[in-house]
Amino acid sequence: MTSSTLPSPKQYSSSLTRESQVFPGVQFTVRRMSFQGRLELLGELRELMTKAEFAAAGDSAADRVEGALLAGEIRRRQIEWGLVSLAGLEIDGEPATTASLLSYGPEELTAEIQAAIQAQVGLSEEERKN
Repeated sequence: MTSSTLPSPKQYSSSLTRESQVFPGVQFTVRRMSFQGRLELLGELRELMTKAEFAAAGDSAADRVEGALLAGEIRRRQIEWGLVSLAGLEIDGEPATTASLLSYGPEELTAEIQAAIQAQVGLSEEERKN
């Protein structure tokens, strides 16, 4: 086989850029899941997911509040892990960063980005339980 007949190498990007549906003109880039990325994220979230499941099984208002807090912490950590970049958005006159988005940014955009990351993570119900 000569070099001219070899197939060209496949291209793969470790991230995915999306246009925001809730904030037109804003683009965000999220990490795509890899083997190592899945291990890192699952390791980081394992304890929180276990606590959230335990709280969800409770009947009291305190259990529900604890479950909501833990779910929010899981979402925050997913965004910190998976958001690579954010463009087209300023918060308080400064270019938005992951930290400023989480602290001061629009909740609708944060939810959209978290959903895009979750789609890349693709944890099955069984993985979320473990």
